[in-house]
Amino acid sequence: MPAEKGSAFLLKIGNGGAPPQFNTVAGMRTTQMSVSGEAVNVTSKDSGGWRELLSGAGVRSVSVAASGIFTGSAAELRVKGHALTGTIDDYELSFESGERLRGKFLVTRLDYSGDYNGERNYTLSLESAGAVAAL
Repeated sequence: MPAEKGSAFLLKIGNGGAPPQFNTVAGMRTTQMSVSGEAVNVTSKDSGGWRELLSGAGVRSVSVAASGIFTGSAAELRVKGHALTGTIDDYELSFESGERLRGKFLVTRLDYSGDYNGERNYTLSLESAGAVAAL
């Protein structure tokens, strides 16, 4: 598998339609994704001293963090609206290989910053709210 460019790792937000159309959240400089899963320990006296875990059990989640330069795009304004109202929307992560991950996410944090002689920046955090599917 060849190396992929970080600039091609994009976060997109749905437009609220059914089915949703996705628009890239503009101005992004960094994007990060973490997939987590809880381990369910089923170790017993019969385990021979080794820990045993239950396959397919526990809670799985996907976390997304991103940061960039504020451009005032419609997608950025939609993210801000969801952050203010606490609503869940459809998001898509796309990669240079063509792989995509899609699911519903909640904006758990949105920060803006800016220096007197620089651009306005933002950072955001998303947490999955249901299954995230690979397409």
